[in-house]
Amino acid sequence: MRAALFDMDRTLVRVNTGNLYVRWRMKRREAGWRDVVRVAIWMGQYTLGWIDAAKISAEALRSLAGQEETRFTAECRDWYGEMVRAHVAERARVEVERRRREGWVCAILSASTPYVTRPLADDLGIEHVICTTLEVKEGRFTGDYHRPLCYGAGKVEAATAWAAAHGVDLDQSAFFTDSVSDLPMLERVGEPRVVNPDPRLRLTAFRRGWPVEIWQ
Repeated sequence: MRAALFDMDRTLVRVNTGNLYVRWRMKRREAGWRDVVRVAIWMGQYTLGWIDAAKISAEALRSLAGQEETRFTAECRDWYGEMVRAHVAERARVEVERRRREGWVCAILSASTPYVTRPLADDLGIEHVICTTLEVKEGRFTGDYHRPLCYGAGKVEAATAWAAAHGVDLDQSAFFTDSVSDLPMLERVGEPRVVNPDPRLRLTAFRRGWPVEIWQ
């Protein structure tokens, strides 16, 4: 089988959902301007491809330690409905539906967690989610995640394991993303698709002759 794999932030969703999440928490008086600045710095580093993903993930996940998984799952669904759904690119909806109609297996492939990606997947009718999974003990987050992080080369490792489990040929598959950090995954599939690219990925796409799409 062949699969259409989609990144989430700035691909299926026009914006970076990290910013939306901190704004939502501010509305609920659960975050302050220090959190906004910190996330803005992380997003800037991500866009430039300079981010230390493992370090940032460990720092961000510390705030989840001790929280109930079921409560956080419900909160993320509320957040998606209030803050994210309106930012899903119409072009993304069209492409997902086209691929599904043509018999492709569709999946979200993201460094984010299932609590963030699953509401989007359900909204778009995407069955599979390949992402970073968090450690949970006795129904509560420990503040850690299961290695490898689904980012960079780790994303290729996660996608390869998923493909083997589902009979998917990555050489015949497509991957849509905005980030230069996903270059290893773009090189792994037979159909690399560059969407809303960051500056470094735009330059790479130009050099390799990959078409660039803008999804709004």
